[in-house]
Amino acid sequence: MANKDLRQLDTPHTHLISAFLAMESPDCLLSLARVCGGGSVTESVQRFIWDQCIGKAVSEQNGNFYRPYLKRFLKKLIVEVESTGAYVLDEFYEQYATFMISVKDDDMAKGLSRILKWVSFLFPDDCSKSGKLVIPLQCSLNLLEGDTGCSIWPSSLFLSEFILSFPEKFSGKSCFEVGSGVGLVGICLAHVRASKVTLSDGDLSTLANMKLNLDLNQSCLKSGLLEPTREVQCKYLPWESASECELHDIMPDLLLAADVIYDPLCIPHLIRVLSIILRQRKAHSHAPDENFEHLEENIAGTCEEKETLNRHLKEYDSLHSMSLCTSNKTSNRWRQTNKQGPVAYIASVIRSIDTFNYFLTVAEQAGLSVADLSEEIQVLDLLPYLQSYQRSNVKLFCVSCSS
Repeated sequence: MANKDLRQLDTPHTHLISAFLAMESPDCLLSLARVCGGGSVTESVQRFIWDQCIGKAVSEQNGNFYRPYLKRFLKKLIVEVESTGAYVLDEFYEQYATFMISVKDDDMAKGLSRILKWVSFLFPDDCSKSGKLVIPLQCSLNLLEGDTGCSIWPSSLFLSEFILSFPEKFSGKSCFEVGSGVGLVGICLAHVRASKVTLSDGDLSTLANMKLNLDLNQSCLKSGLLEPTREVQCKYLPWESASECELHDIMPDLLLAADVIYDPLCIPHLIRVLSIILRQRKAHSHAPDENFEHLEENIAGTCEEKETLNRHLKEYDSLHSMSLCTSNKTSNRWRQTNKQGPVAYIASVIRSIDTFNYFLTVAEQAGLSVADLSEEIQVLDLLPYLQSYQRSNVKLFCVSCSS
């Protein structure tokens, strides 16, 4: 249900329809609607909402838009307008009455239900690539356990903004993403004309959903929503069982990841994958590296008992003093990307400082260097309408082999 008239709209109306397509909260939509109306939801704003949002979503009749969401938004919208004593469009009352009969409130309780959202990247007018990029994505209805890989996470939004802000960094490059989720980052890589894009995930359900999203966006090429894309491949890759031979076959120019630093038990496996790929060693050409042997021992010990992990965390509490921001190598690493081998860009929300410090420790043991680019790199704000997206909480790291 992507809207073809986005380019003709002014900024407030563009934000409103973009937030609607992304299924932002009804409160967010109402705040944007007030901006469009100069402080209130005027009759002309209501007409816009009906013509470009609710009415269009209902009339397409192809099941793409989640009806319970429309029902909730309509209810909030009607209450908002009535509270000011203003006129409410008859279409709103009629459609809400229809939803009352046909849409059950317990639809939200369905197991692993999926919904379709549209993420609109809005490029500023002074950008050399001004315009809009609208990406439809099937994702999970709720953040249910076991289905988190099919959700759109803040770090994947930020990593996508990063790619679209610096297309020259990725154009013509072979890119590989670990933990690809819904496939948003991969679609953005294809949009900036990466020479090859390989996406991976260790969950088969997530991988199937990712492939569906790639197919969905390939069909959008005919509508002119995306640039012609290079081949995008999907790969089943559980970190804990990925073989060195399998990882050697990938050998990208750039490795990317979003929100992968969250589970201490997974970190040794993640670091092993990163280390093998970033070293670009050919299979069977070198003897085992001491760092790998040490890391394998770390993995085994960590997986045997959770208490072992807790001892590691306590042992490395002193790493709180390790400041990535003070690294004087950060600027050089950003400017010299790919000159001395591949690097990884990892976007992450740091939810636990202990887990993050453990990530730093295992990375150091594996001979990897981690630099914080968050303050140095000015990423364009391409999602200004997403009030649920707190981009300031996301950090961007560059991981490479230590000298």
